[in-house]
Amino acid sequence: MTCQLIALCFDAHDPQGLARFWSGVLGWESADDPRGGVTLLPDDDTGFRLRFVASEEEKRGQNQMHFDLTSTSLDNQRETVARALELGGRHLDIGQGPDATHVVMADPEGNEFCVIEPDNKFLAECGFLGALASDGTQAVGYFWSEALGWPLVWDQDEETAIRSPHGGPKITWGGPPVAPKTGKNRLHFDLAPPAGGDLRAEVERLTSLGATRIDIGQGEPGWVVMADPDGNEFCVLPPA
Repeated sequence: MTCQLIALCFDAHDPQGLARFWSGVLGWESADDPRGGVTLLPDDDTGFRLRFVASEEEKRGQNQMHFDLTSTSLDNQRETVARALELGGRHLDIGQGPDATHVVMADPEGNEFCVIEPDNKFLAECGFLGALASDGTQAVGYFWSEALGWPLVWDQDEETAIRSPHGGPKITWGGPPVAPKTGKNRLHFDLAPPAGGDLRAEVERLTSLGATRIDIGQGEPGWVVMADPDGNEFCVLPPA
């Protein structure tokens, strides 16, 4: 059996404050986090939670991954943008140009996200959190499809996308050119074997797919830190 995507984790200078921002944008409620930090639980078919953990590291360049939030109309798009601004977000210029129909923004700690225009066909079947749009190779899209057991829903011109059979957001990779990695990513996945599964066996399976174990100074926390074929960090937790 494949591992499960448990959470998308944000490194944050102010985990409580960043969680409040994303709770306000997404409408998700907070929950107890036994590993520390702050957790938000989805109220839709997203299938994984958001975790915000304390970090003193500064942001370096654009994140490898960002949210694409969907809109049902132009008014709805404007409402999402206005709500994000009221909560402490800001507009961001990454060279998208004045004719862009999506709105590029940053949360209070500079993490990029986009509010997508209505009638976007690629995200038509997705909910409000439409996609985790990632910088990455075709090979890493194939890796994550196998790692999570999520089918490829797009594979063209070295661009890939996967989606859980149960719905939720797509995870996409834009293909080359891939930006050079500069330090530890601020966003990473937490995975876990299914209940009754074996952590060591899952780590071995992921290694056979192209992942590597890495040391980021974590000590012996009870979980395993790994990197995917593009070098993006992720954690494998013991089964619940």
